[in-house]
Amino acid sequence: MANALIVRRNQLPRSTKSFSAAQYVRMSTDHQRYSIQNQAAAIATYAASHNLTIVRTYADEGESGLRIKNRSALIELLEEVGSGRADFGHILVYDVSRWGRFQDIDESAHYEFICKQAGVKVVYCAEQFDNDGTLLSSIVKNLKRVMAAEYSRELSVKVHAAQCRLSGLGFSQGARPGYALRRELVDQHMLSKAWLMQGDRKYLQTDRVKLRPGASDEVAVVRWIFRQFVVEKLRGVEIARQLNRKGIPNQHARPWTCRSIHRLLRNEKYIGNIVYNRLSRYLGQKVVKNPAHMWIRGEAALEPIVEQGFFLRAQKIMEGRRVDVSEDEMLARLRATLIRRGRLSTSIIDKTVGLPSTPTYRTHFGNLRNAYRLIGYTTKRDCDYIDSGQHWAEVVAKLVQQVAAAIERAGEHLNTNRAADCLLVNGKVGISFRVARWYGSEKKASHSPRWAIQRRKHLPPGWVVAIRQAESKRTVLDYLLLPTTDLIKPIKFTEKGLSRYNARRFQTADALVRSIVALTAKASRASTKSGRPRKPRTASRSTVSRNG
Repeated sequence: MANALIVRRNQLPRSTKSFSAAQYVRMSTDHQRYSIQNQAAAIATYAASHNLTIVRTYADEGESGLRIKNRSALIELLEEVGSGRADFGHILVYDVSRWGRFQDIDESAHYEFICKQAGVKVVYCAEQFDNDGTLLSSIVKNLKRVMAAEYSRELSVKVHAAQCRLSGLGFSQGARPGYALRRELVDQHMLSKAWLMQGDRKYLQTDRVKLRPGASDEVAVVRWIFRQFVVEKLRGVEIARQLNRKGIPNQHARPWTCRSIHRLLRNEKYIGNIVYNRLSRYLGQKVVKNPAHMWIRGEAALEPIVEQGFFLRAQKIMEGRRVDVSEDEMLARLRATLIRRGRLSTSIIDKTVGLPSTPTYRTHFGNLRNAYRLIGYTTKRDCDYIDSGQHWAEVVAKLVQQVAAAIERAGEHLNTNRAADCLLVNGKVGISFRVARWYGSEKKASHSPRWAIQRRKHLPPGWVVAIRQAESKRTVLDYLLLPTTDLIKPIKFTEKGLSRYNARRFQTADALVRSIVALTAKASRASTKSGRPRKPRTASRSTVSRNG
């Protein structure tokens, strides 16, 4: 029984699929009696007693039964059955609740009907009824479905009440701690047991989680942010820009934004309070913002990082800058600013008193270009690139991860500065990442297309990876690798002019990654021999090398 999840294909019967079965097992975190092994053992006993051979196993581990979208194994099972590719005639499930705790019992019946229509029978092995379609079986099965759904509803109410009570006592309830904070696991006597890292969770019901101030350098950053906002009167976007220039990432190891700065400034954890129940998501439904009277506040739950008076001054400043106006009024104020200033830009919008911020305009109108169009303004900026900024940020992030993984597999020591889109190999060789933007021709359609690469200040010596855009500005044309020393300022180039920058060209990301690994390994060996880093070797100035 211990190996009930193992499918032994050499023991499959040769008759028909009516003697073959697939087992579906699922476990969330509710009861140990629903462990995968226990379910498999019960299913194996049923299969042996009914002369069935298990030929497939579909397992969803650690997944809730409320929805199907997070249960990849059940989705795969239904696709196999619905397409007619299933080589089994039975689906064995421990009980009705393992099939799902769907809040709409018709949804549970629908998935079972898909199997029945394809000639595959669903069997609940631990239930006291046969799923044979009789009147008694149908009544009991639907009752079981209602009970499974009701169990989730009752459990949700009980868990929420317990979390509210514990939050009021000053204990953390599972959310990420926040920047410059960390989680400490304590026992029932409030004695420290361990520090919890990201992804760690407590397992004993008597244990609790307390928040504590984190690393001293992060604590200093929080105090600096409040000082810049309250004393120096800097706006959130300016504070974020300074942090990103210094290469200081936020709690998610990403660049700071105006929104993340304001979220930090509003966080009461920095004055020692825990606030719970701001948002609700009942049984996997949409997130709902709760009114302030429903919030649960645990005061003096941790050591404060910022003085309360300083915190209240920051709240007052933000409330004074907050603008609640209709969309028509937002456009009217934007039009008035255009008439007064003669042009519009993100910096003009963010610095104009009484005008909503650029993120607010994007939230209401999709992007700034839509807002500009509604007031009859045409900007000279490349708005296509602005609108596709998130897409290219994801492309860059994916390439950074691919390069970092390959370098680490090669045994090199690697530091990641995601705020600057830069990898530092062995503390000496830098690999920076940029997007080479497609500009087309400036004068006539017959002229050659042009690309531009922006350079940030203080690039470490090494190489710059440029992802070159195709003409559509949504796909990758190829990849360029340039020495940092040749990119002393933003450059614009044509296809023919690219050879002046000692660029190496790669058609695929895999070819680029292999070359970077070889170059960094060579630089590492040279540094070890000489005791100092050598200038990266570049291609001949007369040609552009083609790789991949």
